[in-house]
Amino acid sequence: MGSDVDTAPLVGRADTLAATRSALLDDVAPGHTAAVFLTGESGVGKTRLLAEVSEGLRDAGALVLTGSCLDIGDASPLHPLRQALRRFDAELTEARTSSAVRGLLQVFDEETPGPDGAGALLERVSRGLHVVAGGRPLVLVLDDLQWVDRSTRQLLLYLLAGLGDLHLSVLAAIRAEALQGAHPLRRVLTELRRLRSVRVVDLAPLDRAGTDELAAAIVGAPLPPDAADQMWQRSGGNPFVVEELSRDLRDGRDGLSDTVREVFLARVDALPQHAHAVVHAVAAGVEPVEHWMLAQVVGLPEMELIEAVRAAVAHRLLVGADDGYRLRHRLVAEVLAHELLPAERASLHRRYAEALTSATAELHQARLAHHWRLAGEPGRALPAAMAAAREAERLHGYAEAHRHWSAALQLATAPAVVPPDAARPDRVELLKHAAETAHHCGEHARALTLLEELAEDPAGPPTCALHIRRARYLAAAGRSAPAEAEYRRALESADCTPHERATAAARLAELLLHLGRYAEAGDQAREALQFAAEVAGSTSEVVLASAALGFSEAYLEDPEAGLAVMRQALETAERSGRPEDVACAYLHLAELLTGPLNILEEGVVVARRGAERVAELGLGRTWETRLLAIATNGLFRVGQWAEAEKVVAAALRHRPSGADAVELLLARCRLSVGYGDIAASDRDLEAVATVLAGGGARHVLPMLILRAGLAMWQGRHDLARQSVQRGLTESRSDDVIVLATLAWHGLRAEAEAHASRTVEVDPTAVRRLREVADRVAAKSEKAGAPVRYVVDGFLALCDAEVSRLDGKGDPELWARSVIEWDRRNHPYPAAYSRLRQAEALLARRSRVATAGKLLRQAYQMAQGLGAMPLSSEIRTLAGRARVTLEERPTAPPVPRPRAAPAAPPAVDDLAVLTARESEVLAAVAEGLTNREIGQRLFISERTIGVHVSHIFDKLQVRTRVQASAIFLRNRPE
Repeated sequence: MGSDVDTAPLVGRADTLAATRSALLDDVAPGHTAAVFLTGESGVGKTRLLAEVSEGLRDAGALVLTGSCLDIGDASPLHPLRQALRRFDAELTEARTSSAVRGLLQVFDEETPGPDGAGALLERVSRGLHVVAGGRPLVLVLDDLQWVDRSTRQLLLYLLAGLGDLHLSVLAAIRAEALQGAHPLRRVLTELRRLRSVRVVDLAPLDRAGTDELAAAIVGAPLPPDAADQMWQRSGGNPFVVEELSRDLRDGRDGLSDTVREVFLARVDALPQHAHAVVHAVAAGVEPVEHWMLAQVVGLPEMELIEAVRAAVAHRLLVGADDGYRLRHRLVAEVLAHELLPAERASLHRRYAEALTSATAELHQARLAHHWRLAGEPGRALPAAMAAAREAERLHGYAEAHRHWSAALQLATAPAVVPPDAARPDRVELLKHAAETAHHCGEHARALTLLEELAEDPAGPPTCALHIRRARYLAAAGRSAPAEAEYRRALESADCTPHERATAAARLAELLLHLGRYAEAGDQAREALQFAAEVAGSTSEVVLASAALGFSEAYLEDPEAGLAVMRQALETAERSGRPEDVACAYLHLAELLTGPLNILEEGVVVARRGAERVAELGLGRTWETRLLAIATNGLFRVGQWAEAEKVVAAALRHRPSGADAVELLLARCRLSVGYGDIAASDRDLEAVATVLAGGGARHVLPMLILRAGLAMWQGRHDLARQSVQRGLTESRSDDVIVLATLAWHGLRAEAEAHASRTVEVDPTAVRRLREVADRVAAKSEKAGAPVRYVVDGFLALCDAEVSRLDGKGDPELWARSVIEWDRRNHPYPAAYSRLRQAEALLARRSRVATAGKLLRQAYQMAQGLGAMPLSSEIRTLAGRARVTLEERPTAPPVPRPRAAPAAPPAVDDLAVLTARESEVLAAVAEGLTNREIGQRLFISERTIGVHVSHIFDKLQVRTRVQASAIFLRNRPE
């Protein structure tokens, strides 16, 4: 079943294509026969596969005759062969072959029936085909073989049994749902299966990856995750359906096309009466529909029900499994929904609900609520929806719980929803639950909207409780400034209970910690612990306050004591079992280890372990993504960029929002800036700025630092200066590490402006930045030793950048920076410092050999990371200084006989590639495009381009063909 609109690519059939060609041509000995019968449902791609195989066989030198069977019984004997010969004759230019074809066609016209007429006809047709083939392999391609006439069936049996002494292959397509009951072709296939040269291939629908690939090819871009999920569920992998839905999506058409609707309606209408009812019932159910439930809904006797189900499965509309029945394509449910009257649909759902209610097994509340609601019984659906929501909350399924609470809210507003003898549900409680579960599953905007409805209800919670909830939701949405104001209002509220006061103080301490105001966070945490000590059942508050206090102490005073407090907070959280407490404790511990304390490897392990733990607790979209962002940042600092890229890609599949999304976008942006992917960096920074427009002070400095770094690689030093100056103006952070990083970027921007002579150096900005660096140095003296250790590295960079403003740069200051960053195991600033040290030495025309060694070391480090802009700058300086960056030892030539083959390379050329670059090169060698590689590895097409550039540089090649040749030569056997 094809489409006349445009030609879609053939997806997911490469193996079948190759195996079919081999079976029909390569594996067939002269004088022998072979056959491949392709079976499958309508639209699965049988006709397309016939065309592709036929084209390949023609190119290989075979004579291919193509015909189709007609749905008109036995009225036209040997119709597909006649059609194939007429088509072939119309295309012929050789007179001799054309004469043979017309002679065979004349055999059909002149043959008269007799006692031995059938056998004689088969023999004469066989001889005629032998003449037409002229010694070439002959392939007979037949479409829609389910409608084959009796004479053609006999001819196939005759030829494939080898009675025709002909080098023949047959390729035929059969619509599987048509082979029902006593269909004559079923007996023919049974006979043919006994021949070793005959294969019957059931062409299955596409898998999920193939469906995504086909849809993306038609639409012109990968589908968003939600759209891709919907495409998979609706199409079931049927290529025809995928193509039609994708074209509708591409062209902006809503609803189902008439083509798709008519195709499925025709298949359903062809069913026997009882099977028709079964398909309608399953379409209205919640899959899988168990057999016992289907029996109660359709009301058929057991044997009649089994026969009806068997017919629906045979027609490829239903799929049966141990747990019940499913539609092969969910699209069938959409089509059939418009074929029933509203009363018919309501009756089906009522029967489902009654069957569920009468079941002795555990009641499925979610399904029960669904069916009562669609049956027009909101009063019965409401308690089931509430029970389903509570069950989902108990299992930490917050997304599902939010969906059920939202449904309960809608049901509660229906007129006459509550039976006379039942208690009316509390709308305030419904709003509370719906808002809280929205917050936990990452729907932060929805949570704030529901909270406003709650605040407007006269029976809503007190003012203090509302302030605390609003602050929590605002903080999660990335709006930290209004969140802080709400917490302070809660603490000042007159109706604040002791427990609420402890909660507000603990959460405010945590927020201040995130904002980098560590001294304030510590003071607030101590106050919160005092409040909590006076209130029973305040474990959560103790965990939050202890985590904030431990971080503050580790940063400002005693790292060991602070770490001990934080580990104790994690143990307390695990004992309490409250998901948000566990997540918070893991988050702060991982942040401390990967940040101020610079214990990067352990911090990454803690972050990833915590991500797994909170995912088990149902917080995958929120806390897991933030923990994975921390792991990404740690991996970035130690130079494991390829692994960091995998982690951030995995986290983005959760589609986070609010502050969770900002954390992840900033982590990905660090990688993009390092790789030199300007477009991707700009997109992420714009997205972050949009979220932070609501008041996200916590993330402003990291965003501005990244924007400054990106601007410098673009040569826009004035923009880098503006970003740094904005950061210095708006910051209230005590985080001396972030401030030191900001100062370095500012001084580097001024030094780059001086070197490029495109922008005048701003003496006022330089003076201010040097003052900031001095203040940071003074403040760091009061911080813990690990914090001072990290700050000293950035201060070394600041001092060295200042020396560049004097003209040539001080090589000794840059040498000190190299030592500092080598000690900290941070390869990126270490490579950058080597570049600048070499630059300073070359400017002084001294120690040229040392400069060359530094450039080679820096280049090797930058290439290992995949840092394209840094690598480019190193190459530029090396080119000016005539420094060879990669020294390859060459052994003296060894005499060998002229006839001897070339020796294999003594060194593995692929050893210079990173793990990610090796993956990309392997895909390049497969012939994939950058877009296809990006879809396979879940990274952007532009990033793939960056990797390919790095691969070309490292392998010293200029084309994909050359790179592929090196890969194939060096890959392990």
